[in-house]
Parts: sequence; structure tokens; C-alpha cells
Amino acid sequence: MKIAVIGAGAIGSLIAGYLANKDEQVVLIGHLEQVAAISGDGLTINGVRGNLTVRLPVKIQLKEKADLVILATKIQDLPKALEENFAYLKETRILTVQNGVRAEKLVTEQLGKDNLFSSIVMFAATYQGLGQVIHNFDGNWILGRVDSGAREVLEEISKVTGKIFPSPLSDDIMGMKWLKLFINANNCLPAILGKSMQEAFKNIAICKISLRIWQEGWNIVEKARIGLVSLPDFPIERIRNLVSLPLDKAAQIFSKIMTNLSKEPLYGSILQSIKRDRPSEIDYINGEFVNLAGSTSQSAPLNERLVLMVHQVEKTKQFFGEEELIKQTNEFLN
Repeated sequence: MKIAVIGAGAIGSLIAGYLANKDEQVVLIGHLEQVAAISGDGLTINGVRGNLTVRLPVKIQLKEKADLVILATKIQDLPKALEENFAYLKETRILTVQNGVRAEKLVTEQLGKDNLFSSIVMFAATYQGLGQVIHNFDGNWILGRVDSGAREVLEEISKVTGKIFPSPLSDDIMGMKWLKLFINANNCLPAILGKSMQEAFKNIAICKISLRIWQEGWNIVEKARIGLVSLPDFPIERIRNLVSLPLDKAAQIFSKIMTNLSKEPLYGSILQSIKRDRPSEIDYINGEFVNLAGSTSQSAPLNERLVLMVHQVEKTKQFFGEEELIKQTNEFLN
């Protein structure tokens, strides 16, 4: 199978590098500076599986038809990626890996949904620099049909993705993506602080903010009657149980989980974008709770405030201190 991975950031590079290392025919599509670096020195992956340098074709634009195109850009960069590579995306199998719940809609608007498949990555990677990625921890790569995609095609794709990550198939990928949104919603706090997840969530008060994010999102999703579906390693009950516990106790549990995610410093996707001086996906993560609340006559004041704070960091390049973050969200912690 001829595979194209569009997006040479953390996840795209990790996927392309591991597939190429399994002797799959892969081309990686990235920005000019990424292409120059990887063409010259190769793609280096360090982390939980050891150290690996891979040589693979890398281009700034898709120049030929592929059997499978994996869209691995951040969701805010997806429309531009579709436009730039449109000629070779038509009637090609496409797999999305974006966080949030809007990628499939964006692709459908441009290309239809007959050849569209969706996925959720439960592994983590950090972009270190041009052609350099840290693989923080392993996890499943969950695949599912968006609507009319053929089951046999999905199974064929899973045989390829399964070479590098366990690839279970979901019968309700969008229900799972809504649940994954809760996991990603906490990325905004390290991004506001400019710290790794381990550093940020050592502070119990910051963990309390995370739990209020979940609680607010849970109420909104429940009233909107969106059906959440458990992920293989992250059941719905994990959130339900934590938001129902006394806040102090839940924060202690949450802190222990988050500070032990990875031996290497783990920077969420939102902070990684800010560090690269690029717009983040905040509007498609916490902003999704805000949008859903507005469309169902509800409110999401905490998530709305955090979205604004991330945009302020993006604009000013100045991070908030922990005390200031706690002060600005203190009204939600009682």
C-alpha cells in the first residue's frame, strides 16, 4: 500500500517514521523547513521504544496518488492542507487523526465521505524540532467508519496501522471522539502556564481546575444528548467517577495520574503549537464545549474563559503564573 502522511509535526512524523521502519512505502508531506531537515539528516524518534533514525521521502506537497492518505495536521491547518493537496486526494482513502470532532466535517465538505475514515490516537509524541520527535508513551490507534465507508476497507487499513500500534475498530468512532475531547480539554492549562503536564499538575489547585473543566463539559454534553462511548483504555466511568468525588480527593487522584504519564516532559498539543509560534487548536477543543453550549441554550463560562486565556498567550507570547490562573478561575472552584 502506497501511503502519504500529510503533516510532519509530532504525530505525523511518528506515524510516518514507524511505518517506514516497517518497510511500508511512505511519503511524508511537511513544510519547506521540515523537508530540508528530514531530507538531510533523516527523521529521528527517541522515547519509549528507544532511539531510531529513519530515512524516507519527504515533500512539501503530494505529487502522486496514494492508496491511503493519513491527514496528520492540526485541525486548524486542515483546510489549507486539503486545498494544497486536493488534486491527489479525490477518490483516495483518507484517514483523519485530528483531535476534536470537526475534522470529518471539514474533509466531507471538500471531498465527500465515501472514502473517509476516522481515527483516535491514544499514544503521545512531542515535537522537539525539525525532524526530531519524542515518543512519550504508547497506546491504541482506534479506527472507525465515518458513515458510508466500507468495513472491509477499514479492516484493510487497520492491518497497516496495526503494524505500529494496536488498532482496534470502533462501531461508534464519533462517540469515542467526544470522550477523547475530555482528555484533550486539560491541555489548555499547561499551555496557559507554559509548563509540561507533569509540572502543571503537581499543583493540586490546577488539578481542581481540570476537574471543573470536565464537570462543565459533562453537563453540557449530557444535556445536548450526545452519546459518549468508552475508549478501550479510558472508560466513561473514569470521568463520571472523578467529577462525582469531593473535589479535594478527586484532585489528588488526578494529579497522580497526570504526573506519571511519561518519563520525558510531556507538552500537550496546544502548548506545542504555541512554542512553534503557530495558532493552537484551542477553539476545536475547549471551544467545542463553548460552541455546543451556545447551540443548546447552555453556558460554558469556565471553558470560555480558558479559551480566551490561551488566545491571550498566543497573542502576547507571555504565559500566566499559577497564582494568576488560579485567581482567574477561583470562582469555579467552590
